[in-house]
Amino acid sequence: MERVPVGEDGARPGEPVMETSVALDGDGTDIAQARHLAAGFLTGVEAEHGLHVSRRALDLTQLVVSELVTNARKYAPGPVLLDLRIIGDTVEIAVWDSNPVLPIARAADAGRVGQHGLEIVMAVAQGFAVQREPVGKRVTARLALSDGPGGTLAGPSL
Repeated sequence: MERVPVGEDGARPGEPVMETSVALDGDGTDIAQARHLAAGFLTGVEAEHGLHVSRRALDLTQLVVSELVTNARKYAPGPVLLDLRIIGDTVEIAVWDSNPVLPIARAADAGRVGQHGLEIVMAVAQGFAVQREPVGKRVTARLALSDGPGGTLAGPSL
């Protein structure tokens, strides 16, 4: 594997940084708003920059956004920040909330009703990270924009 220099923003030198952010304030439409933002962002990246985004990547991005924003809304008071960035051939989804408690993936349990969001995100993402911030935490997942050989999503980890 070749190491490629990466800037502070995660982009390779000379590569355009495509990103969008939104503060969600808890008015009851946050999850739908976040999903629409993600779909519009990826559609715009494809149309304006010619970067291929598979249907599967679009759907999985919306799923991951839904799960992360839902968790932030459920477990943290106050606003939630959603950041979407294109880094190479991946989309990075980062959700910040004010709760400093780091999420823990629970053991698989087919009998458990609910609380599978983090498991889902970790299963579909090529990269996953959680970090404490000076206030709260940031949960980040990275997904490949296009399908690899055999219909699987391909991409580097975080």
